[in-house]
This record gives sequence, C-alpha cells and structure tokens, in this order.
Amino acid sequence: MLGHEFREGNAGADDEKLRENGIIRIYDIFLDYEALLDTDEFVRETIRRELKNVPDPCSSADLHALLGKEIIRVKPALKDESLLAVAYEYGVPVHTSAPADSSIGMNIAALMLEEIRFPMDTHQDINEVSGYVYDIKKKGGKSAVLLIGGGSPKNFVLQTEPHIQEVLGLPEAGHDYFIQFTDARPDTGGLSGATPSEAVSWGKIDPAALSKTVVSYGDCSMMLPFFVSYILNKSRPRAASRLFKKRDKLLRQLKEDYLNQL
Repeated sequence: MLGHEFREGNAGADDEKLRENGIIRIYDIFLDYEALLDTDEFVRETIRRELKNVPDPCSSADLHALLGKEIIRVKPALKDESLLAVAYEYGVPVHTSAPADSSIGMNIAALMLEEIRFPMDTHQDINEVSGYVYDIKKKGGKSAVLLIGGGSPKNFVLQTEPHIQEVLGLPEAGHDYFIQFTDARPDTGGLSGATPSEAVSWGKIDPAALSKTVVSYGDCSMMLPFFVSYILNKSRPRAASRLFKKRDKLLRQLKEDYLNQL
C-alpha cells in the first residue's frame, strides 16, 4: 500500500495525456494516481481502527503520530524514510496549520459522512505549539524558527509569540532566531515574503534579536540540502527532546499561568 515512488518528469508534459495515463504532476515530479488512492485508504483505515485510542479533543500532532506509528507497523522498511515515522520514533510533534486543506483532511471529511468523527481541533494546535515556546522562554532559554517557504505554516509558527503576549497577556519578547529560505518578494505584501523586521512590529521577533535573523532568497529545494549538510557537519548529536510526550505538561503550565493572571 505504501512506498510509492516519485519520479522526475518534464514540467512541459501534456497534462491531458498524463491524466489519461493516471499520472499526477507536481511541476517536474510525477507519481501514479494509484498512490493517491492507496494513501487515502491507508488514512481512512488507520483512523477507523485506532479512533478509540485518540484523545478528544486532539491536535494534528496526534493524527500525524498515529499515522507515523502505523507506517512503522505496516511498512517497517519505511521507518527511516517516512517523515511521520521518524518523527513518531523520536517523539517530535508534527503540527499543520491547515489540515482541512489536504488529502488527509478530505479523507477525514469522508469519514464524517460515515458518521465517524475524528476529534481534531486545530485550536488545540495553537496552544500546544505556544506551550513549547513559552516553556523554553520561561526557563531562560531561546527559541528559533526555521522557515522553508512561507504561507500558512510560516504564520502558524510565528504567531506563537503574539498568542503568548497579545492574547494570553503573558510576558515575552519574541523569538530569538529567525532563518528563512524563500522565493517570495516582500513588496507584494504577502506573508511568504514578509521580512523579519516586519515581524518585529507584530511581536513575533525580539527586536534585540534582529541582527540574528537571516533570509535567503532562492529555490528551497536547492538551498536546504546545503543547510542540512552544514548542520550535520558542525553540530554534535544531542539527546532527543521528545516534546510529544511533554505536551500535556507544557499545556497545563501555559493554561495555569494564563488563568492565574486573569
């Protein structure tokens, strides 16, 4: 069911013929239409079988952990290749800002028509991710954001600071480090191209940390491998943080501090 291949294709290919032959195109990457159907079935069957073990409410991190665990079970060969499988194994929570805008979201919607309700609440994601940031900053540590591209995920991770400061009213100053790889221009006014200095005006970035921000313009798929190679060569391995297992504790801390100052 899983393990379908992505193949390099031609961005100028005849899309009508691709459709006739059951081939999906993502610019110059091709995949079989069957890969979509198989993945859809995998998501639905996993949720049907494991729904009783899912907390209510849950965040998108719970869904992704569930899928990562199941990938390891049904396809052990993908344990070190699947992002969700590796994240599950190391206790890394994987959040998404717009789960409804995805194939997974469509399959959850299909299950709703079967009267199968998956109890995901995206507002839970906001509090959980803010809890990670609040905890490390409360302990005197520093927070950093690494952005590959932009759009909704960019705002989702940056809005943790306005959520802590503006909405919850807790003392904070903004993220301490900001690195973004993007091909978006700032002059269009879109979020994808918004600069770190603009983020300062929102409280997303600590003004004192502006000199520690970096924006690199270009093709993310070309720049990211060099960045990862640099990190692997310059940094020593460290123990996994396993934030997924700490979520409830960090969320309780955020809730208590918020309620205590009301």
